[in-house]
Formats: sequence, C-alpha cells, structure tokens
Amino acid sequence: MQENLSIERSKEGQAAQTVRIKPKWHMVALHIVYYLIMVAFILFYMLPFWGAVMTSFKTNDSVMSTTPVTPPTEWTLDGYAKALDELGVPLLNSLAVTLFGAAGSVFLGSICAYALSKWKFKLNNVFFIALVAATYLPFQAILIPLLRTIKDLDLYDNIWGLVLVHSVFGMPMCTTMMRGYYADVPDALIRQAMVDGNGMWQIYRKIVLPNTKIATITVFVFQCTSIWNEMLFALVLGGFDSKPATIALNELAGTMAAEFNVQMAGSLILALPMLIIYIFMGKYLISGQMSGAVTAS
Repeated sequence: MQENLSIERSKEGQAAQTVRIKPKWHMVALHIVYYLIMVAFILFYMLPFWGAVMTSFKTNDSVMSTTPVTPPTEWTLDGYAKALDELGVPLLNSLAVTLFGAAGSVFLGSICAYALSKWKFKLNNVFFIALVAATYLPFQAILIPLLRTIKDLDLYDNIWGLVLVHSVFGMPMCTTMMRGYYADVPDALIRQAMVDGNGMWQIYRKIVLPNTKIATITVFVFQCTSIWNEMLFALVLGGFDSKPATIALNELAGTMAAEFNVQMAGSLILALPMLIIYIFMGKYLISGQMSGAVTAS
C-alpha cells in the first residue's frame, strides 16, 4: 500500500515538473519591444563605423556625390594606399611605444602590487593611497617639468622617451588594477614558499606571476589601448621624426581635408591593431573582468 502511494506521488511529481507555464501575451510583447530597442541601439551605434568603412573604399568623386552609408559603386583601395604612405613610419613608432610602454608599466605595476598586497610595511596604505591619487593626476599639470626632464635626458623626439613616460605614468593604474588580483593569491602559498627557502623575488617569479597570468594579460591589453590612443604626450614629446600614428592621423586630416576616403581609411588602419588584440585576447579579458568582479565583491 505504501509502495503504491509512493509510486503515485513520484509520478505526480514528475508530471508537475513537466508542466510548463506559458508566458502571458504582455510578457511576450515586452520581450519583443526590448529586443527591438536593443537592435535599434546597436544599429545606431554601428552606423558611423559602417559609414567609415564604406567611405574608405570609395573614390573621392563618389564620396562627394553619395551619402557615407551608401555602398560604393566602384570599389577602390586608393584611400588605403595614400593613408599608408602617410602613416607607415608613425604606425611603427606607435607599435614600438605601445608594446614597450605597456610592458614597462605592467612590469613596474606588478612589482608594486606584489609588494603592497603580500609584503606589509609601515606606510603600506599611505603609499597605496598616493599611487591611487597619482592615477587621477591631470597630465597637463606636469607637462612643462616633464618636457624639461625629457630634454635633459636627451630623449626628446625619441620613441624611448615616450616609452619611459608611458611606463612611469602607467604604473599607478597598473598597480591599482593588479593589487586586487594579487591579494587573492593564498597567503599559505607564500608562507610555504618562505619555509622552503624561497626569497621575495623567487616567490614573485615562481608563485605570484604563474597564478595571475589572466590578470597580467588583462592589464596589459588595457594599457596597450590607452597608450595606442594617447595624444597628449605624443604631441608634446614625440617631435617630428618619432611622432606616433595618432598625431600623423591628425595631420592627415589637415593636409587632406577634402579627401574623406583617405581620412576614413587612415582611421580604420589606426583602429585595426587594437581590434586584432581584442579579438584574440577576448577570452582572457572576459576571465580577467569576471575575476576582478569577484574580487571587488
């Protein structure tokens, strides 16, 4: 008798689980409206990009006679050829400054973050607050002494001067971002490594860095984006021979003001390297952001 009752109850439970509640019509309408609004915002956001792509493949005469979003009747790469002639060397300068500047700032920031999160000292919090304050320091306020310093070091109009500046001024932001990741490394690992006879630098190299690869890649990509798009230091310290691509693109807009296809092609060429980095590093960025959100919570 009891077995029959239990079997009937289990069947009733399974039947209850298979019952699906049909959504009401107003909920369906709300979802449709939501998706329509989302698609509209995406199209509105992508419209300038679409216009830039279409304009870059047009001839100059076609640009003047059609709207930017209209596909070209005659596809051409003349705009890209002219843009590359003007941006070739500046692109190489930007690539060198970005890679070495990002690597330097991430390296310095990781060391500071490691020391502030795992090696407590008397003025630990004061030093960290000073670094956070330096993150929000307006760069315009220190341009004159910075320019004099770079000239005294004989690094003006030199890509290594820009690398040095970006490494130093990017270090506070990198420290702030990486300190939270390094704080998640278990202290038990640090103590065990110390018991095994490892010193401060050995612990940093063998334990901290291998356990924070995603954080390092995430901060490196964000720093690359910041340096690649930066114009203030590039304009003041870059000079003529070592000017980055952002300054060259700005000059391109002035010298070829009537050739919009060249300007749009130059803008897309300048955006392409960072787009490639985000495509190939996207999974690391998502993992790093999720880890950072967990740390912040």
